[in-house]
Amino acid sequence: MNDQVALVTGAGRGIGRGIAVALAQKGWAVVVNYRGNATAAAETTQLVEQAGGRALAVQANIAEVAGRRHLLDQTVVAFGRVDLLVNNAGMAPRQRLDILETSESSYDEVMAVNLKGPFFLTQQVARLMIDQLQAGTVHQPKIVNVGSISAYTSSLNRGEYCLSKAGMSMMTILFADRLAEFGINVYEIRPGIIATDMTSGVKEKYDNLIGGGLTPIRRWGQPDDIGRAVVAIAEGYLPFSTGEVINVDGGFHLHRL
Repeated sequence: MNDQVALVTGAGRGIGRGIAVALAQKGWAVVVNYRGNATAAAETTQLVEQAGGRALAVQANIAEVAGRRHLLDQTVVAFGRVDLLVNNAGMAPRQRLDILETSESSYDEVMAVNLKGPFFLTQQVARLMIDQLQAGTVHQPKIVNVGSISAYTSSLNRGEYCLSKAGMSMMTILFADRLAEFGINVYEIRPGIIATDMTSGVKEKYDNLIGGGLTPIRRWGQPDDIGRAVVAIAEGYLPFSTGEVINVDGGFHLHRL
């Protein structure tokens, strides 16, 4: 029960899996949250255990009040603590449409998963972390939000996704400001073009763009690239930073002529 515990949302595959395994390699226990793909979550759990960490898979839709409550309850029952929250769960629109055609139902779904859910889960976990700090059961807990270059990069056929990630950037600032007095640092990891299921449908497009110099580092990002950045935060290597955006994007954010 003395292991440091990370709760990673959307950890069944992709970036979330990369984060979970990277933390396990450092001895962290990991709560592998997933929404629907139990097979993928089981695979992540196995990888976490093979890497040296303890794992618990918890099915929960963080867009729903009951799902968030269930996720945190199961975490506390199993491990008794939360040292790190990683808000990674996210979704793209089910159908990419020009912003003049975006439906309210798509907007509501994406915003609920990508922004509303993480906001209120963070609220819950932050309250728990404060209680744990006051009880002396944890030391310097942290929160990491997995954002996106879409926070500032226009994609006209998935506007709701861009808005959700821009909102997450402000969410990072707000919680960093509010929680600093308790010693809880909050960070945003901002991935670029990462090889996951979400980007598999546009692989050829981005192969060509990356090959043509879209990013100074001319390769796809991998989930492990994000995992390494989260580990640096989790292990306490950035103690005098909060509200910070850490770009893991191959240099995409650079302005170049």
